[in-house]
Amino acid sequence: MSPSAYVEMASHIKRYRETGGAEGHHFNGTRCLLLDTRGRRSRLVRTVAVVYETDAAGRYIVVASKAGAPNPPDWFRNLQACPEAVIQVGAEVFPVRARVVTATERPALWQRMVAIYPPYDRYEQRAGREMPVILLERSLPLGT
Repeated sequence: MSPSAYVEMASHIKRYRETGGAEGHHFNGTRCLLLDTRGRRSRLVRTVAVVYETDAAGRYIVVASKAGAPNPPDWFRNLQACPEAVIQVGAEVFPVRARVVTATERPALWQRMVAIYPPYDRYEQRAGREMPVILLERSLPLGT
């Protein structure tokens, strides 16, 4: 990401948090959630805003696109190392467990994500890699 993209992302996350999602949940014609992952090396919590959709089971669908870069985003690598995360959807904050969808699940979920955010198709072509589609499912807080 360019330095200006980092500044824009940080501003988006800050507004989202400060307003309980009143600003930032709806963004450029899509819906965004905030995803907190633990850095696989630093162990520090990192937050990103990502476009999402939900499925019939109430799980959150996200795509690890990195805007068409050849490598997946760091947050995806963090989820691979530690699938437990926290998301904020609007004002609600809760723990989730992430998993990459199976090859059988992917086509239908990919089409849903492209329908709500058409640039994903272009990103995948530019990247020359299959973009991971991830399901985030609510989980119990640690210690319960």
